[in-house]
Amino acid sequence: MTFTKTSQKFGQWADSRANTVFGLGFSSEQQLTKFAEKFQEVKEAAKLARDKSQEKIETSSNHSQVSSVNGTDDEKASHVGPADTHLKSENDKLKIALTQSAANVKKWEMELQTLRESNARLTTALQESAASVEQWKRQFSICRDENDRLRNKIDELEEQCGEITREKERNTQLKRRIEELESELREKETELKDLRKQSEIIPQLVSECEYVSEKLEAAERDNQNLEDKVRSLKTDIEDSKYRQRHLKVEVKSFLEVLDGKIDDLHDFRRGLSKLAADN
Repeated sequence: MTFTKTSQKFGQWADSRANTVFGLGFSSEQQLTKFAEKFQEVKEAAKLARDKSQEKIETSSNHSQVSSVNGTDDEKASHVGPADTHLKSENDKLKIALTQSAANVKKWEMELQTLRESNARLTTALQESAASVEQWKRQFSICRDENDRLRNKIDELEEQCGEITREKERNTQLKRRIEELESELREKETELKDLRKQSEIIPQLVSECEYVSEKLEAAERDNQNLEDKVRSLKTDIEDSKYRQRHLKVEVKSFLEVLDGKIDDLHDFRRGLSKLAADN
């Protein structure tokens, strides 16, 4: 059997005849190394003891055969005392070696029994560990499924967050558009107020135009009256030439003033016509 380190704190060995694998766990790597060294020493010592025992058994068997042959020859010929004594001493040594070998075998059997019991405990512990591993595998599978579910949930939440972000952007654009429309509405309201003010001014302008038209008509009537007076004055001048020299200067000045008034009235009329056309 060969002891093999499978990890820092665990080792195992196989018994090919029993078709069994034994394992042993340790609390530290130093204990594992010490056990491996001691295992190798015991293995080598057992091998040497077995080899020596086999050699001694074979030697004893050979000596026994030689002793029995020699004994027969000595009985036929003559008894040799020193040879029997030497064989007896050798037989005694072999018996002592066999006894020690038997004791060692019993010792190794006890140790083997102890190792078997330890192996049985290790097998139980290994089975329990395997059951625990299966349980951990199931828990790991459950955790993995839960992790996948949480990842899917996170993906859904991220997608929802993306939709919320896009909705916020649309809301921001709508708010900006609403602000622009409100600004335009305020501008339109301002323009409407200006138009209302202008509409309030229009009746006043119309009344002023009517007033100016009346003034113009009155001025035209006055102008007509003045023209009539001029004609009457001309008739009077023709009728009374003798008064022409004295009134010529006055009439001339009066005509100049009258012409200026008429021009002013015409200019005023054109201004009113232009103002009415602009409105």
